Amino acid sequence: MTSAIAHASKVALSRPSQERMMALRKVQCSIFSTTFNPTSARTGAKYLKGRLRGPSMVEYYPRTLSFKDINKSYPELNLVDEEEETRILDLMARKARGKGPPPKAKKKGKHDF
Repeated sequence: MTSAIAHASKVALSRPSQERMMALRKVQCSIFSTTFNPTSARTGAKYLKGRLRGPSMVEYYPRTLSFKDINKSYPELNLVDEEEETRILDLMARKARGKGPPPKAKKKGKHDF
């Protein structure tokens, strides 16, 4: 009688087999909608579950206003961009000396050699 009780307590305290543990994990994954990964392969799931960083980074920095943005918002002010005027005058002077950009091609894909 004592040997039967001792045997029953050993069976109750022994660890389940590897196959049964694997089956248990598989059932757990199907119940809780998680990924079953018995080989512990790297899947990148940790990063895919994470929150996207792009939108919060865009909101962190305030939008910079350019001179063009101000001119578009308030056209009645007739503001003059001095840097742009200087650039255009320099470009005209370079063109007069023959140092301007080359003319664009007449037809796309055709070269005049």
